Amino acid sequence: MSDSGESADPRDTTASGRPTLPLRPPCERLSGTKSSICSRSYFVVVMVFFHVYIINVIALLFYVHYSSGQEDATQSRDAPSGGHPRPESRRPPSKPEFHRDVSLTRIEGIRVGHVQKVSLVPGKVHEMRTLSMKPLLFEIPGFLSDDECRVVMQLAQLKGLMESQLMVQDGQEELAKELNLSPEEIFNLLDINQDGQLQLHEILTHSRVRDGIWLTPENLREIYAGLKADKDDNGLLSLEEFRHLSNDAFQRFLLQRGVKRSQLVRNSRHTWLYQGKGAHQVLQDIKERVTRLTRLPSTLVDLSEPLQVVRYDEGGHYHAHHDSGPVYPETACTHTRLAANTSTPFETSCRYITVLFYLNSVDGGGETAFPVADNRTYDEVSLIQNDVDLLDTRRNCDKSNLRVKPSKGTAVFWYNYLSDGTGWVGEQDEYALHGGCVVTHGTKWVANKWINIDPDYQRQARYQQLVSQLPEDEDDEGLTLNTEVQSPSIHQEL
Repeated sequence: MSDSGESADPRDTTASGRPTLPLRPPCERLSGTKSSICSRSYFVVVMVFFHVYIINVIALLFYVHYSSGQEDATQSRDAPSGGHPRPESRRPPSKPEFHRDVSLTRIEGIRVGHVQKVSLVPGKVHEMRTLSMKPLLFEIPGFLSDDECRVVMQLAQLKGLMESQLMVQDGQEELAKELNLSPEEIFNLLDINQDGQLQLHEILTHSRVRDGIWLTPENLREIYAGLKADKDDNGLLSLEEFRHLSNDAFQRFLLQRGVKRSQLVRNSRHTWLYQGKGAHQVLQDIKERVTRLTRLPSTLVDLSEPLQVVRYDEGGHYHAHHDSGPVYPETACTHTRLAANTSTPFETSCRYITVLFYLNSVDGGGETAFPVADNRTYDEVSLIQNDVDLLDTRRNCDKSNLRVKPSKGTAVFWYNYLSDGTGWVGEQDEYALHGGCVVTHGTKWVANKWINIDPDYQRQARYQQLVSQLPEDEDDEGLTLNTEVQSPSIHQEL
């Protein structure tokens, strides 16, 4: 009959007689509640991350599936008939890509004065001497025999020589209107250093390139005075002063005053001699010899320009220039422009190599000048300083770094482009700037053989493929002679 708290009956009753749950120690109750809450929170967090992960995976699968479906639809539309598999590229090029299986051999100069032995004709060894490293320039005495020189000159006379440069051409005003250029836009094009003023050398460069007139600083000051263009007489044209001039104001002034032949960029006569099948044997032999000299594939030499023969009479000259121009994405090479099958605003003669032959020895003058050969640097603006114009071969030939005296039968050749490092044509070699000094006594005869190669290998390959598909007679004769007929525009030196 004891009131002991240790009752054997687990179900206690209250004073009212209602049953109650057994009591647990406080520590155990708190412990159990905390564990339950932590487990439930952890489970919720895990499930949230799991669902987010699943949703991302599903979204990624839908994206991949959708993209693949779009690609398959595009490929099925563009797939050629016949069941041929398409290349792996998603956007195959519109033109076939040619694998380059040829590298252009480039002769090493070693150092200035270095002499190499070369075999160009059976039973004879020629000596080739390095004249400069920038540009890479060589001289080969006795490249042509006296008889070969005579035959080439006679063939040129028989063919007939034309003026190498016409007098001032008009039409510049119409061209400017067609391009719809404002005076400000033209001013900015001429302002090379972008200082807001047109200096003498900037106007001179423009006039020489556009009009073919070789103006001196003195000539330009005379034109300024005649046109009353330089109001403050400081030798510079501001934008305000330039606005008062028409696009062809200089040209009209020159036409009214008259232009002498000595004021032209080039004063000579020339013609073109075909060297393909059926040509005179001497011309074919020269082409074969050039192929051996340059060590280039014969196809490249065969598809290049014909042999140009030039005669400079007394007083004749050719101011310093580059045989080739730089090639930009918007520029096409003249010889491959048809194969390029694209419309480009600019064309240039892509002449990888120039081979120049002296057909006679000149009594006085007529040297080939390289104004900046082996210079440490090249700066176009510095070519005209303090009224000394290194480009002027009538006045300043003696200031050129290198001059080659004409000697009958001698050949000189140089590279107009650098190598791209992979065996193909690279950037233009600006140091290849050269010109013909004025002939002071007698007559000067030279011949030029240019090797035309497009720096864009794909365009060159398409061009060669196009030519190979032509009939043999058209390939050998029609294509080359067609370029010869158009020589005034196609074979225009820069």
